[in-house]
Amino acid sequence: MSLLTVICPCYNEEESVELFYREVIKNEAFFQGKGVDMEILFVDDGSKDATLLEIKKLRKDDERVRYVSFSRNFGKEAAMYAGLEKSRGDYVVIMDVDLQDPPALLPEMFSYVEQGYDSVATRRVSRKGEPPVRSFFARLFYRLMKKISRTEIMDGARDYRMMTRQMAEAILSMGEYNRFTKGIYGWVGFQTKWLEYENVERAKGETKWNFWKLLLYSVEGITAFSTAPLSIASVVGVLFCLIAFVMIIFIIVRKLLFGDPVSGWPSLVCIILMTSGVQFFCTGILGQYLAKTYLEVKRRPIYIAKEEV
Repeated sequence: MSLLTVICPCYNEEESVELFYREVIKNEAFFQGKGVDMEILFVDDGSKDATLLEIKKLRKDDERVRYVSFSRNFGKEAAMYAGLEKSRGDYVVIMDVDLQDPPALLPEMFSYVEQGYDSVATRRVSRKGEPPVRSFFARLFYRLMKKISRTEIMDGARDYRMMTRQMAEAILSMGEYNRFTKGIYGWVGFQTKWLEYENVERAKGETKWNFWKLLLYSVEGITAFSTAPLSIASVVGVLFCLIAFVMIIFIIVRKLLFGDPVSGWPSLVCIILMTSGVQFFCTGILGQYLAKTYLEVKRRPIYIAKEEV
């Protein structure tokens, strides 16, 4: 028998754990008919509620349930990495516990893997139920990434993905501390089949992703898989040097032809402020890349497990 590991990152999801388990187990008969056993690996990302207790209850009744519990909250990226590292399956699938990743798609995903695909990924074709501002910036992010990065990142892509053991090992080989898994999927390559579905709202609880966290996550993705911002900073610096050179010539000519009347100080102040703003902006871009380098060279672990079964 082959083995399918269902990896489920959890953070304060006590209301959703049992419901998620019941929905996933509904696919058990299909996979047994294919000669595939299932196991569910919960990764408790330092939850502050009773999430771990709910997982342990499931473990008492079903030995196919395994779990890893972090010493604190390390973030979803670390939880997905830990899930892949602790998984034992010949096939691996990553899913959210809130049921926004429909378990009913699992049989269809596996059928494509059987056809020879290395992974089957999902993307939302609509963002119904999301705030309009959030949807606008999400689409803007994906358009921007397509232009400045050579790594394929599909618009509306979810972390919900089934993959072979070979692809999982390739992802694990990228042991970087600053992780952006949506970009890593594209970077490692492999043949991928995309499934589209309508947005599904959470079954229980509230989302842990607010606008600010998503904004920081998008900056993480841009700096992790593109050096275009550094090039932009260089181009802007050269452009302002040329503008300054032209202005120097203009001032010299004006002095020789018309003298030097005292005028235009408001525009001068505006130019100085704008130039200073651009300098700080470019310095900030450099700072982002320097900060990532600083965190990488520390060689800190991606996560620390406090308890696991």
